[in-house]
Amino acid sequence: MKKSAIITGIISTGIVVLASCSDVKREPGRVYMPDLAYSRAYETYAERDSNFTSDVNAWESNGQTKIFYNNQPVAGTVSRGEDYIFHLAKDATGDSINYVASKQIVSPLTDSDSIPVDMKEAERIYLINCGICHGTKLDGNGPLHKDGTGPYPAKPANLSGSDATMAAMPDGQYFYSITYGKNLMGSYAGQVTPHQRWMIIKYIRGFQNKEKTAAAPAAKDSAAVK
Repeated sequence: MKKSAIITGIISTGIVVLASCSDVKREPGRVYMPDLAYSRAYETYAERDSNFTSDVNAWESNGQTKIFYNNQPVAGTVSRGEDYIFHLAKDATGDSINYVASKQIVSPLTDSDSIPVDMKEAERIYLINCGICHGTKLDGNGPLHKDGTGPYPAKPANLSGSDATMAAMPDGQYFYSITYGKNLMGSYAGQVTPHQRWMIIKYIRGFQNKEKTAAAPAAKDSAAVK
């Protein structure tokens, strides 16, 4: 009995030693869902193809850097707690039906509205998201343009009120443009909530009204001199 136990122990020890000295390379197990195990990092403002790879050619054209943003919320979804739903979808390429229809959309944040608007907060949101292009004075001369010396050659829209076209644009079209983007401006649906978009528009309107009020006495004085 003792002999058999000793022999068994020796054999077991030998097997362990041989196994530990083996040069057999074991293959690692396969990842069942690699997309979940290993994330693919990407730049927020990078144009991406269907495989989520960076489109290098989209970044530069004639030495000028292009900026894109195509990470919009899933179509038809509404953020939890959102108090406003924009029912118009983004127009297809070459179409403008919904953009024109957005003229009829009225801002829910009126002066008599029960929802108070903190204009300092509206200004803060504007400066963070819009000021870099449209400028602190809303004249389209932000840091990216900088009188034509900045990295962005095309001057952004003048929202200050001195541009009659932008001053006359209905609130709904402002909202559409912020939500889906317009011309060279990309969508900001991922950065600001619908309520914050209306706050930005209200801030822009307030700025335009101040400019209009300030310009009225100047025009009156000019007429009096003549």
